[in-house]
Parts: sequence; C-alpha cells; structure tokens
Amino acid sequence: MWKVAMSEEVGKALQSVVERVNQAAARRPKALPAVSPRLVAVSKTKPPDMVVEAYRQGQRNFGENYVNELVDKASDPLILDSCPEIKWHFIGHLQKNNVNKLLGVPNLFLVETIDSMKLADKVNSSWQRVRGASTQRLKVMLQINTSGEQSKHGLPPEETVSTVRHIVSQCSALHFSGLMTIGRYGYDLTLGPNPDFQMLLSRRQELCDNLKIPLEEVELSMGMSTDFEHAIEVGATNVRVGSIIFGNREYPNSAANTPNPSPVPSPEKSSKMVSEEAAKKMQHLTVSEH
Repeated sequence: MWKVAMSEEVGKALQSVVERVNQAAARRPKALPAVSPRLVAVSKTKPPDMVVEAYRQGQRNFGENYVNELVDKASDPLILDSCPEIKWHFIGHLQKNNVNKLLGVPNLFLVETIDSMKLADKVNSSWQRVRGASTQRLKVMLQINTSGEQSKHGLPPEETVSTVRHIVSQCSALHFSGLMTIGRYGYDLTLGPNPDFQMLLSRRQELCDNLKIPLEEVELSMGMSTDFEHAIEVGATNVRVGSIIFGNREYPNSAANTPNPSPVPSPEKSSKMVSEEAAKKMQHLTVSEH
C-alpha cells in the first residue's frame, strides 16, 4: 500500500509541476528565446524508488547536490534497470578532489556548477581520461554568484565572459551549455522581478555579444521550488524543483527536521520549509519584458 500511495503522490505532484512549468512558459514575453524549459527533479535525500516512480511518469532529468549521494543513487541496481534514459544533473558545489568520482557516474548528463577556470581544467582533463577514445563532450554550466553572498558558491559576475572564453577555447572535452545561479533565498517577488535572475540575464547578453554566441544557445538554470514559475517567465530554460515533487526532504539527526529550524546557508535546504501555497501566490506575478 505504501508504494501505491507513494506512486500516486509523486505522479500527481509531478503532473502539477509540469503543468505549472508549461503555463509559466506560455506567459513569457515573445522577445525571449523560444526554448522549452527543462524540469530537473531534485531527488536529494529521497530513495531510488521515488526516482523510479517519477521516471515512470515521464520525468527524465534528475538533480543531486552531493557527489556521494549521486554516485550511490545513479549506481543503484533498481535505477540502472528501470531508468535506462535517465539524465543526471550535478547541481551542488564540486570540489576538485571529487571530480573523478563524479565523472564516473552512469548517465551523467550535465554538471551545472563549474565556478572557476581551474575547476573547468580539472573536469576537462578528468573527462578525457574517463571517456578514453570517446569523442562525447561533457555538458557544463558556469555557476555565477549573482547575490554576492559569501555563503554562496559561484563565480563573480564580472568574470563570466573571460571564464566562458577559457572553457570554449581551452577545454576541448567540455561543451559549454549555459549559466546557473542559486540566488538569494526568500526574495519578495512583490518588489518586482528577482534581481539575481535579472543579473544572470544581463550576463548572458554580455557573454553572447562578446563571444558572438546566439542567445538561444546559452541556457539559464535558475529557479527552484519557491520561484521556478517566475524564473521561467523571465527566461529560465532549466529549473531545479525538488520538495514540491517528492515532499519535504529528510535530514536524519538534523535541525532541518524541526518545525522551525535555524537558518542555514543552503537555500535548497531552506526552501523545503516553504509550502506549495506560497509558490502559488507567485504564479500570477506580472513580469516586465525588460
């Protein structure tokens, strides 16, 4: 009975999010590139069974924040057997000593959190060794710290162009796919469009102008459970949604399980406490084309 109930809950929640993604995309200004948003289901702390249920409902892109958890989950026999077309996104901070472990993950699709030239070089050289004679390039995004918060990882916005230029010209095993940001948690959308998202949009424009790259070829990964609709409305092509699909995350022996946990640096952890009702209030926000 538990599995039946879980299947129904995940299925209904996923269908609801997919509908909201499509509705948000339909509200986007026509001036934005007509790129269908990709939904990344963030399965952090959730068991393989729940990933399989979402996969059975048609979901293919899944995200994880921690290398060890991604390695364990992606290598789980149940997922390997039941989800042959799964696409794993790594969306957490990547340390150089974990690069080789990450790149060995089955069905690794995209690393969203490259935040320095040195890390790009490390991932590039490691991917060449891992894939051997294969010519398949690894998709990567550049993480930008748009909020300027010290608790956030990411490259300073002003280094965007030079770092992408380095990846494109010096990292032959990598395919630059776009820009990613986490942004400041808890921004009040009644004040207007999220400035972190606007920052990423402006950096993409600057990047495309300088390197002569078409806008539609540079993805924007921004928006999570609390603000993914607004992110899509202003131009996100990749949104990372977890708790409203899989339910509140479970952190054993952690204050994150208490009704009113102390603030923590990670917005991914914090966002689990925000209800779907709060997210719905943002749904009808009018967004300027500028």
